[in-house]
Amino acid sequence: MVALYLKSPAFEDGAEIPRRHGYKNGNASPPLEFGGIPEGCRSLALVMDDPDAVGAVGKVWLHWTVWNVGPDRTRFDDSSAPPGSAQGVTDFGSAGYGGPAPPDRRHTYVFTLYALDRALDVPAGAGRREVEDAMVGHVVEKAVLTGTYAP
Repeated sequence: MVALYLKSPAFEDGAEIPRRHGYKNGNASPPLEFGGIPEGCRSLALVMDDPDAVGAVGKVWLHWTVWNVGPDRTRFDDSSAPPGSAQGVTDFGSAGYGGPAPPDRRHTYVFTLYALDRALDVPAGAGRREVEDAMVGHVVEKAVLTGTYAP
């Protein structure tokens, strides 16, 4: 059985995220592909954040949360979240994708895909804490993809 995986046709794991996916350069969410969905998975959730922001702004900066993605899905198309999914408010203050925007130097961005044993009873536009609290005890498996971006 293949383990849960997450990748992007736009960039390799650990490589530079293309400019068009940056907050000030198009703000188009990157296409993502995933598979190896584990047995018992009822929904998927994705969190994108910037742990390097701690040094610049004092916290891990949230760029995107998407949840209640059907386990039959295998990708996020360029500039979109899957139909039927919900998106949360980012640290930019709006719901949906907020691309890389490091204020000081090259940062690493972490995309984490979670396979969950249930759909989340969380309304669209919720904050990170609500989504993460709802996931507690329901994560079956997770996969990580990283990319970098410089101002």
